[in-house]
Amino acid sequence: MLKIGSHVSFSDKGLQTAAKEAMTYGSSTFMIYTGAPQNTRRKPIESLYIEEGKALMNTAGIEEIVVHAPYIVNLGSYKEDTFELGVNFLQEEIRRTDYIGVRNIVLHPGAYTDKDAEFGIARIAEGLNEVLAGTSNTNVNIALETMAGKGTEIGRSFEEIAAIMDKVTYNERLTVCMDTCHMHDAGYDLVDDLDGVLEQFDRTVGLDRVAVVHINDSKNPRGAGKDRHAPIGAGWLGQSAISNIVHHEALKGRPFILETPWIGKEDKTVRPMYEVEIALLRGEVRNRFGEDFLEDVERLHHFFGKQEIDSRDFILNTWTLLKNDAKAKKADPREPMERLYDMIIAEGVLSRELAEEQVNQRLTTWFAGKSFLAQA
Repeated sequence: MLKIGSHVSFSDKGLQTAAKEAMTYGSSTFMIYTGAPQNTRRKPIESLYIEEGKALMNTAGIEEIVVHAPYIVNLGSYKEDTFELGVNFLQEEIRRTDYIGVRNIVLHPGAYTDKDAEFGIARIAEGLNEVLAGTSNTNVNIALETMAGKGTEIGRSFEEIAAIMDKVTYNERLTVCMDTCHMHDAGYDLVDDLDGVLEQFDRTVGLDRVAVVHINDSKNPRGAGKDRHAPIGAGWLGQSAISNIVHHEALKGRPFILETPWIGKEDKTVRPMYEVEIALLRGEVRNRFGEDFLEDVERLHHFFGKQEIDSRDFILNTWTLLKNDAKAKKADPREPMERLYDMIIAEGVLSRELAEEQVNQRLTTWFAGKSFLAQA
């Protein structure tokens, strides 16, 4: 079975809370931060309901999960205090990860800020050598994440990932986390040349190093270097391309983790699309949501067909307009999915008893196209 899930909360009762949330989405894996990603405040790991969470995971058949390191770790910094904080705190996070029983902790490699890429690569490798040496008694790998190329971050190319690994002494404990939005934004053609991209990665780094894959659509065209995630199907990659990625033989068996944005008109209505995104990518929408749900999706196809609206054209044209026409963006800043949602509500296409989340779930499924309905 496809190993797919999402980022979930580790607050309140820790792993128990995380497992419960993951189960509501139909997940077979999930990802956590062991505390807030923006700071170093951490609850004692013994107080985070690890055994209770593992019992729930066992009930749900979830065997492998992933930890993400906090954003504040920057091993590429030339500033000694920032560098040492990164080394020491990452070591502590690895020990917490090991206590939970997780094998891979995902890390943004780092940014070189006022220096250059050569310095950044060497500095990150220096930090990783310290971190790995200080955690040699654990069974945790560091999964270097492929980055989008914004600012001075390192990891924007496969060559930079390989260069870091080459400079690390005990690099057998280094793995890779591929991120689809990041690779797309860095310029890799996942839509029309997925096989070529994976072959290039295999030559440069080695596909055997891939331990985790983050699944995200992108709000920007290929090569933009922006790193702005979109719901599956609502961005430049599209549902079909992402489905090809998660079902590619070369990536089989890895945990696929959704980090797609929560959406909603108001703070109180913001919700993730994880449940329907997982069902779509696993091919279980009918079983998960039922016949009435698919009949509503068919209504959307009929409605948008009468409007002569093609989902891919509408999404890409809207993102292009928002990116290139400041006046138009100021007049109407709504993103593509919100515009389509507003059309559905204004025309009363679906039952008004449906909550905003339920309408958006049906809209997400419409993005998959009529061919999906024929196979559902």
